[in-house]
Amino acid sequence: MTRWQLAHGRYLDLGARSLLMGILNVTPDSFSDGGEFDRPERALEQARRMIGEGAAIIDVGGESTRPGAGSVSALEEQSRILPIIEALSDGGSLVSVDTYRAETARLAVAAGAHIVNDVHGLQREPDIARVAAETGAGLVIMHTGRDREKLADVIADQFLFLNRSLEIARDAGIPDDRIVLDPGFAFAKGGEENLELMARFGELRALGFPWLVGTSRKRLARHLVGENDEGRDVGTAATSVILRLKGASIFRVHNVAVNRDALAFADAVRERENAAG
Repeated sequence: MTRWQLAHGRYLDLGARSLLMGILNVTPDSFSDGGEFDRPERALEQARRMIGEGAAIIDVGGESTRPGAGSVSALEEQSRILPIIEALSDGGSLVSVDTYRAETARLAVAAGAHIVNDVHGLQREPDIARVAAETGAGLVIMHTGRDREKLADVIADQFLFLNRSLEIARDAGIPDDRIVLDPGFAFAKGGEENLELMARFGELRALGFPWLVGTSRKRLARHLVGENDEGRDVGTAATSVILRLKGASIFRVHNVAVNRDALAFADAVRERENAAG
């Protein structure tokens, strides 16, 4: 078991049981739920629903990361997310902020966020690492293939990119016990790349950090089971089970209940495997 240290004196124990991170996009244009939760009252209602279904963390994002999405200003991003983060953290919830901007991350932690989740792996605005170090936030460092040349081998590219990100984190003074890694499924990765990454996921444990995975409703699920939300949620749950059995700890999802139930079986299998030695 690994203890993940977070901001504001909080922590999470990783390993014994799967943990769920509920996705809360307060945006008009996210690929799955854009516009559904862009009003504060609806966002908070959805967050409370996910917590009731078993989410340990609510991940709040104010800018869509889908391919081709338009960028928003830092002020717009902040106006969308800061009131939600403050309300959730005041209620005792663990909150993650989904941002690559250093100033947004700083303001989010000041508003009560415990975790910074950077889909650019500290490599778009490296100052975000300094913010995480100074605030004591937990940090999710995600791999991406966007806007760069990738290596042909999916695992080699993970090591190349994430080792650079870890250098940035360590240079900023972030302790290892505040870091979780994310392989970035579907971020500039095609269907075959995603499947290979999933099949070889166990190789990534050599980096020595806990893993968060986010396959929810993405193209790799749609590719195999269809376009409707029910099919995509079933596909997501299947990938969650596969990745749990290969060592992932945290699952970033839209449908908490479906993944909770599927992961209960994966946890039971892991427990018996561990008991058997």
